[in-house]
Amino acid sequence: MKLDAIDRAILRVLQVQGKLSNVELAERVHLSPSACLRRVKALEDGGVIAQYVALVNPKAVGQAGTSFTIVNLEKLTPKAIAAFEQAVRDIPQVLDCYYVAGTNDYLLRFTYNDAADLERFHLEVLERLPGVVRSNSMLVLRTVKKTTALEIE
Repeated sequence: MKLDAIDRAILRVLQVQGKLSNVELAERVHLSPSACLRRVKALEDGGVIAQYVALVNPKAVGQAGTSFTIVNLEKLTPKAIAAFEQAVRDIPQVLDCYYVAGTNDYLLRFTYNDAADLERFHLEVLERLPGVVRSNSMLVLRTVKKTTALEIE
């Protein structure tokens, strides 16, 4: 889908304030409400806008810690990869899972309550995933920057 300046303006605004009404959005991008609604619908139908979500503050729901964990599998066969990836998809605590290039196989992000919860997650969840031979967690001390907004030029 080819994006023009108005489409990009709509995307920039919605990435920061996805809950705006169509009338408010139209005002911000200098369109009529009906034209704005058509544009947003086209962006949704074209797959440019993938979904709308509410971002929950993890600390507000008792998830004080964040871990980025590198996971390595014993074998990288199609069967082993499929088994691991399906198992990860079924774990609600895993927020992100990336298959990565380099010396490691996967990068996972999850949140946890406290040290006991982190230990339980490692022993009862991560180490029991199919094919896992090693994991290495990096615990976040402080978040310097976090955004969900892509740069739209």
